[in-house]
Amino acid sequence: MDYFSPMDEVNILAKLADLKEDHYHQLLTLSAMMELLIEKGVLSREEIAQKTTELDSSKARPPYPTA
Repeated sequence: MDYFSPMDEVNILAKLADLKEDHYHQLLTLSAMMELLIEKGVLSREEIAQKTTELDSSKARPPYPTA
C-alpha cells in the first residue's frame, strides 16, 4: 500500500482547492453567458432546459471511471 507524506497530502488538497476554484469560475462564466443570451432573446430558458435534458439523456457512459 502506498502512503503519502503529510506534505504530499497538503499538496493534493491544495490542488483540489485550485480545481474547485477553477470550476466555480467556469460555472460563473457559463451562467453569465446563458443569462446574456436569454436577456438578448437569442435563447429561452426552455430551450436551454430542453437541450440540457437531451444531452444528458444521450450520454452513453461517464467519461471517468465509476467504482
